[in-house]
Amino acid sequence: MKFTPQDFKSDQEVKWCPGCGDHAVLAAIQRALPEVSEKLGYSHERYVVVSGIGCSSRFPYYMNTYGFHGIHGRAAAIATGIKVANPTLSVWEMTGDGDSLAIGGNHLIHAIRRNIDINIVLFNNRIYGLTKGQYSPTSQWGTVTKTSPFGTVEHPFNPGALAMGARGTFFARTLDVELKLTQEIMVEAASHDGTALVEVLQNCVIFNDKTHALISEKSVRADRTIVLRHGEPMIFGKEGDKGLVLDGMRLKVVTIGENGITKDDILVHNAEEPNHGLHMMLCEMTWPELPVALGVIRKVKDRTYDDMVRDQVIEVSDKSPIHCMNDMLRSGATWEVE
Repeated sequence: MKFTPQDFKSDQEVKWCPGCGDHAVLAAIQRALPEVSEKLGYSHERYVVVSGIGCSSRFPYYMNTYGFHGIHGRAAAIATGIKVANPTLSVWEMTGDGDSLAIGGNHLIHAIRRNIDINIVLFNNRIYGLTKGQYSPTSQWGTVTKTSPFGTVEHPFNPGALAMGARGTFFARTLDVELKLTQEIMVEAASHDGTALVEVLQNCVIFNDKTHALISEKSVRADRTIVLRHGEPMIFGKEGDKGLVLDGMRLKVVTIGENGITKDDILVHNAEEPNHGLHMMLCEMTWPELPVALGVIRKVKDRTYDDMVRDQVIEVSDKSPIHCMNDMLRSGATWEVE
């Protein structure tokens, strides 16, 4: 059966604020899942959307799939349980920067470390929106909020760097305003065998408006971001004349055609390189020194937790002398009591 985006829209009224970046992410995923179904042969019943607490965590209500609305910070734990219990499901975890990186931080890093075959979509608006504007683990240093009236004095998390540190096998980044790119990334995430972490730089129009505007505004986006695609040179800019090269141990922006620089000098993106050194550097690029990296930054193969649990259960079951409750009760030291 061929699906359409309408097949994944629920009958629930979407209650995010008008202009919220969540609307675009919802549209992108609803457009991506029919493509995923066609590419991977998934039936409608194979999808389940899991969330914790936060604005983004309303997501399961708006998807015509199986859904589970959990508690704050525990979406990764719930998603893990669902995937291990039923490995055939395509599990999607929707989470915010507060939900996943504060109270849920431990669950997030261990899901990534275990390489469980789930898709984690991290909405990063650098604020706690649902609880009305407290600073979050990704708020920029010095941000004035209701809980930091004189500016935050904490270093923010970089979700990509965190994923690399946890030996992540898939990390991608997109902007809420880049609907087509987001859809493309979601299809890639669904196709990846392992934990796929997708960071969406998303706007909260009420409590942190224009937090990503320096790179997301249409007039400057091409010069301040770079969309990475596997096997293609790292070129960006309105004129397509900027590129990335290695200058010693650092990435550097150069202009093609100046100082003898040609297209052949530009780094070619290899998302499948096992060594995450360059991927870490790409994740940590920030404007104005360097463009912010978008697209699939890392996608490598490794063993998954759910596959290894399944294989271990089969192996142990084949070797075990215990095949039923009666075998277990009569195993070990037994006595007859008269």
